[in-house]
Amino acid sequence: MRDKTKLRNDWTKQEIEEIYNLPLLELIYKAATVHREWHNAEEVQMSTLLSIKTGGCPEDCSYCGQAARYQTNIKVQALLPTEQVIAHAQKAKDNGSSRFCMAAAWREVRNNRDFDRVIDMVKGVNELGMEVCCTLGMLTEEQAIRLQEAGLYAYNHNLDTSEQYYEEIISTRTFDNRINTINNVRKAGITVCSGGIIGLGETHGDRISMLLTLSNMPKHPESVPINALARVEGTPLQDNEKTNTWEMVRMIATARIIMPSSMVRLSAGRIEMTEFEQGWCFMAGANSIFTGERETLLVTPNPGVSEDMQMLQNLGLKPMKGQSEKATEQFETWNANL
Repeated sequence: MRDKTKLRNDWTKQEIEEIYNLPLLELIYKAATVHREWHNAEEVQMSTLLSIKTGGCPEDCSYCGQAARYQTNIKVQALLPTEQVIAHAQKAKDNGSSRFCMAAAWREVRNNRDFDRVIDMVKGVNELGMEVCCTLGMLTEEQAIRLQEAGLYAYNHNLDTSEQYYEEIISTRTFDNRINTINNVRKAGITVCSGGIIGLGETHGDRISMLLTLSNMPKHPESVPINALARVEGTPLQDNEKTNTWEMVRMIATARIIMPSSMVRLSAGRIEMTEFEQGWCFMAGANSIFTGERETLLVTPNPGVSEDMQMLQNLGLKPMKGQSEKATEQFETWNANL
């Protein structure tokens, strides 16, 4: 058995560009090889994402239907009751998820009663034995420490795109604001979940630059979500073209090769992908998805649990070990019903 591909934090843009531009099947082969060195290729981590506070955000992210300045069909919702969030987490665990992510449409965390309630939510989900993740906007090191002490496992703060293209997509914060929050998360001892979105109108060079930033962090993000733009009516990017699946595969494969130990998450955009297309993403090194009831991934459609279980079974994959007993039984039932 060959030695594992070594972790590197000194990639050059040219090196990543050469990997990214490999002939597609050669790229997938290399990524699949690296994936098998570092991970069990038969396992996929099931994660559930819940919007605990929806809409009314003061930011102007061009892709997001939760920005207050855009006229979308997204209904503004105040912070959910703690008990309701815990109930959602328990249901997610029963359905096979090992990670539960809570998202609030805030520009930044404020030291107020709502943050106190989020702390209680983190404690409650942590007590269920799940990995707890939050995405709440910008936060200080002190706030990150509070979350860590409550049991937070991961914090999501996507770069979205390259530093050069960032201001074309968002003007209400800077790329450095993103990096500062990620640094605060690291200092608090919380794992980092950070990736980006393709289909924003960026160039291939922008995608490579974003991957360069992620892969040259002092420690690679433990989780790297690769999202395809979910086109939301009423946002500036509503008329962008659907993201080509082969471009998603190319991004996933490149991320897998340059950040071999990370979980690469096939995130937004799955609802527009066939099972065959998702299968190529898994082959290229994706080993995590967001799943749940056929409701929403935040505020955009997402496949349901039954569809995802059927897909995993068809592809010979299974939920990552460490799931609840009930989830394991459920998956075995799916196999028995073949």
